[in-house]
Amino acid sequence: MTIRDPHPFPVSAVILAGGRATRMGGDDKGWVPLAGQPLIEHVLTRLRPQVDEVLINANRSQARYRALAPVICDEFADFQGPLAGMLAGLKSARHDWVLFVPCDGPGLPQDLMSRFRAALAQQPDAELVVAHDGSHLQPVVALLSRPLAPSLQQALAQGERKIAAWFGRHKMAVVPFADQPDAFINLNSPDELAEYEARLKASGKGACEEKP
Repeated sequence: MTIRDPHPFPVSAVILAGGRATRMGGDDKGWVPLAGQPLIEHVLTRLRPQVDEVLINANRSQARYRALAPVICDEFADFQGPLAGMLAGLKSARHDWVLFVPCDGPGLPQDLMSRFRAALAQQPDAELVVAHDGSHLQPVVALLSRPLAPSLQQALAQGERKIAAWFGRHKMAVVPFADQPDAFINLNSPDELAEYEARLKASGKGACEEKP
């Protein structure tokens, strides 16, 4: 079996900011402030050094997001969920591997791509790589091969909206991040946001600071 080159290969990244954010009172989550900065700014700070291209998947506030990075929208109407954003990303990205992350994950691992690349070197036939927090799969933090686009297009056309169900149809590498317990905190409500901000203040660190 041919082992994939473990050295860096170009990667596009898509920040998923296309949801309804109903638990956040309908506010556009990417622009909800945390420690004086919008959530998406925290994500961008951690993401940009790891990838070669950044796109934002957004179905509203597009002009505002466009000031940060190129914006792509879903081709399916009515907020069809993360899979629709992933399809838009696979179709728009310049590179053959596309990393997807949520706009409300300010603790994104700063070694995310290095670990994902290592996983591909160990499992060269994988079509996608997914993060695992030690307890649960984190399907919106995933690296997908662009040739998966036709499969995803078909799944969405058939009404599939569950990420794990579609992932399960393909060769998947799972990467553990149990050593970074806060890496995949999703801030879905004002209460969760306030609790996380209080923890940051108590620790004396900002969300963008590197953890030891």
